[in-house]
Amino acid sequence: MARQREQYGILYEGDFGLSVLASKLSAATGSPDEALSLSLASEVAAVCEGEGAVELGVDARCLLDSPLPDEVIRTAWLAATHGCFDPAAYESGVRGWLHRLAEQWPGLGRERAPGHWLARPSITEDELREAVVAEIRTSAGSLDRAVAGTGPGALSPGTVAESLEAIVREGDGDLGLRLLLRVLKTYGVPVGKEQYDRLMALDTALSWPGPLVYDGLDVLWPPIDTTRRDASGDFGLSALAPWFEGAWQEDPARERVRQAAAADDSAQTPGSAAALLLADARRLRNSSLSSETISVLWLSVSGRGYNIDLHGIDARDWLRQIEDVCEERLRDVAPEYRHAPPPVRTDLRDAVLRAVREAKPLLTEVDISPHWEAIPGERARHAIGEVVTDVDADLGFRLLLRLLAVASVPLSQEQYSHYQELGSRLGYGEHHVTGELWQSVEHA
Repeated sequence: MARQREQYGILYEGDFGLSVLASKLSAATGSPDEALSLSLASEVAAVCEGEGAVELGVDARCLLDSPLPDEVIRTAWLAATHGCFDPAAYESGVRGWLHRLAEQWPGLGRERAPGHWLARPSITEDELREAVVAEIRTSAGSLDRAVAGTGPGALSPGTVAESLEAIVREGDGDLGLRLLLRVLKTYGVPVGKEQYDRLMALDTALSWPGPLVYDGLDVLWPPIDTTRRDASGDFGLSALAPWFEGAWQEDPARERVRQAAAADDSAQTPGSAAALLLADARRLRNSSLSSETISVLWLSVSGRGYNIDLHGIDARDWLRQIEDVCEERLRDVAPEYRHAPPPVRTDLRDAVLRAVREAKPLLTEVDISPHWEAIPGERARHAIGEVVTDVDADLGFRLLLRLLAVASVPLSQEQYSHYQELGSRLGYGEHHVTGELWQSVEHA
C-alpha cells in the first residue's frame, strides 16, 4: 500500500501507528494478550480525534501487502515490544492479527488533512529506504549485543537488524524507521551524536514531531561546549529576552529565566542553553560597560518586557540572578560541567561593527516601548556598539538582530541577506536570522 505522507508534526505530538502500539504493549503490566493488543490499538486509533486510525491502518496494510515472510515481521515486532506480545502465539497468527487491525482501521486516505495547505514531505521512498538501511547497519552491532543480553528466549543475533532492513526494503521505509527507533529505545541502545543528527534530519524530512525521535532515545551527548552552534535558532541572552514578551507576568521573573535556561534545542547537549546564557550574562556583568548601558541593552532587546529600572534592580544584579538560575540548571543536568568563558570573537568585530553602524538609519526615528518609558532606538544601537567593541562581537550581533526584531523596522532583501551571511559566518543555525527578521523583510 502506498503511503500518502502528511504533516505529521501537526497531527501528532509523538509516535503513531504500529510503532506506538508496540510501545504501549511493551509498557503494559503482566503479559499482554490478543484482546489487550486490540484494546490498545483502539487507543492508538482514537488519537487526534480519530486521525490515528489512518496511520495504524496504513502500517498494517504495508506489512500485509508486502512479500515479507511472517517470521521476519514477527522478529521485528518481538524486538519492538521487547518480547511482550507475540501474535504468532495465537490462532490467527501474525498476518491474521494484522488483518484484524487493517479491517477495523482500513487506513483510508485523508482528503483534507490538518496542515493540508503545507507542502507534503518530498523525500522519495527510495531515498528514505537507503537512509534508514544505513542507520540500521550503523546500530546493528550494538543492537545485537543488547538483544543477546536479554537472557533466555532472546532473539538470535543479527536477526533483528536483518528483519528491520527487510521491512524497510520490501515493506515501508517510514514504518521501518519508526520500528528501528522503537527497538533502539526498548533495548536502551545508545546512539552517537552524529547518528542522532541524521535521525533528526530524517524526522524533519518526514515532517514528524520531534519527540518521535528523541523521546526515550539514549543519545551519547558530547560534553557541553559553548563554542558549538548546534541550535537552529537564537541562544544566550538574546534568546532570553523574548521570554519576557507578552503576559509573562503570571510567572515570577526567576521562573521565566528558569524556563529559558531549560529550553535546550533538540540538537543540543542537555544543559547547553543554560551554559550559553551563563556565558553571556557573566561576560556582560564582568565587562567594562556601565550598569546604565547594560540596563539600556536589556530593556531594549526585551522591549521593556521586564522593567528592571522601575523595579529598582541594578543591571548587574539582574545578570547575577540570571547566572544563579543557569548554575542551578547545570547542577541538575550536567553536574560535571565547569564554566569556562568561550573565546571572544575578534575575527568578525569589524564586520559586526559595520552592521551596527549601517543600522543607524533604521533606528534613528524609532523608539523602543514608545508608549511607556520610551528608549530611543539610537541609544540602544549605540549600547550594542559598545558590546561589539568592548565585550564580544558575537553577542553584539545577536543583540542587534534582537533589537531590529523588537523595533519591527522594515528591511530590504539586501539587508536581510547581509545579516544572513554574517550570521552564517558566526556559525548560527539555519533559523536564527530567519526567526528574528523574516517578517520584517519587504518582499517584492
